[in-house]
Amino acid sequence: MNLYYAFLAQSIELAAALLLAPLLVGWINQCRAWLQNRSAPPLLQTYYTLHKLFHKDVLLAHNASALFRAAPYAIFACMALASAIVPTLSTTLILAPAADAVAFVGLFALARVFIALAAMDVGTAFGSLGSRREMLIGFLAEPALLLIFFTTSLISHSTSLSSIVETLSGTRFVIYPSLAFAGTAFVMVSLAENARIPIDNPTTHLELTMIHEAMILEYSGRHLALIEWASALKLFAYSCLGIALFVPFGISATAGPGPLLVAALFMLVKLAVIGFALALIETLSAKMRIFRAPEFLGTAFLLAVLAMLVHLLLEVGR
Repeated sequence: MNLYYAFLAQSIELAAALLLAPLLVGWINQCRAWLQNRSAPPLLQTYYTLHKLFHKDVLLAHNASALFRAAPYAIFACMALASAIVPTLSTTLILAPAADAVAFVGLFALARVFIALAAMDVGTAFGSLGSRREMLIGFLAEPALLLIFFTTSLISHSTSLSSIVETLSGTRFVIYPSLAFAGTAFVMVSLAENARIPIDNPTTHLELTMIHEAMILEYSGRHLALIEWASALKLFAYSCLGIALFVPFGISATAGPGPLLVAALFMLVKLAVIGFALALIETLSAKMRIFRAPEFLGTAFLLAVLAMLVHLLLEVGR
C-alpha cells in the first residue's frame, strides 16, 4: 500500500507540473501587466498558445538534421523529469532514490546541450549567437547552483532532494544564516537560467539582446510548442526547488490523500507568491548588457561560497 501511495504521489506531482507550469507563466504575465498599469492577458493565454502551436504544421529548414527534430522531445523529457523529482508535494516518491542534487543539475545541463546543438544545426547567425550566450550563462550558473545544493546537503548530510527536504522541514525551528546567502544566490541563478530580467527579456525578439529566443527562431508547430512548454516546466521546476529548499513547510512526509491535498494547497499559495515576486523583480529591474552577466552570476557564485563557509564556521554542530 505504501508503494501504491508513493506511485500515486509521483503521478500527481508529474501531472501537476505539466498542468500548472503554463498557468504559472500566465500568472506572472498577468502580475507584470498589472504592476506596469497595462491590460493583462488572459490567465490561460499560455494554454491557448500551446493549443494553437500543436495544431499548426511543422516547417523545417532544408538542412535540418535528425538532431534538430529530436531536440524538442529530449528537452521536454528532461524538464518533465526534473519537475517530477522535486519533492514539492511529498518526500515519499517512487523517483526519490534518483532525485539527487547532482543528477538534477545534470538534467538541466543535458537540456541545454540539446537546445544549443539544435540551434547551431541549421547554421543561422541568430541560432549560433544564442547558443554561445546560452552556454556562457550555463557555464557560470551551474557551479553556483551546485554550491547551493552542497550547502543544503551539508545541513542534511545527504545530496538526495528528499532527504534535504525532510531535514529542513522536519527539524525544530532553527535559523540558518547560510540559507540566507544560498537563497539570494538561488534567486539570481534562477533568473539567469530561466532567461528572465535582468539577464534576458522573455518578451522581446531584439536580436542584439535575446538569448533563449534566438535559439528557437527556426522552430514551428508542435516542435515550438514542446520547447515553450519545456521552458514553462523549467521555470516551474526552479520555483518548486526554491520552495523545497527554502520554504519546505507544508510538504508531506507521507503519500496519503489527505496530506497530499494539504500539500497541494500550500504549493499553490507559494507558487502564487513566487509568481508575483518574480513579476515585481522584472518590473523594478532593467535588462543589463550581456557583458554584465558574468558579474551578476559571479556574485551569485560568491554568495553560494559564502553560504558554505558560514555553515562550516558557524553552524556545524547544531
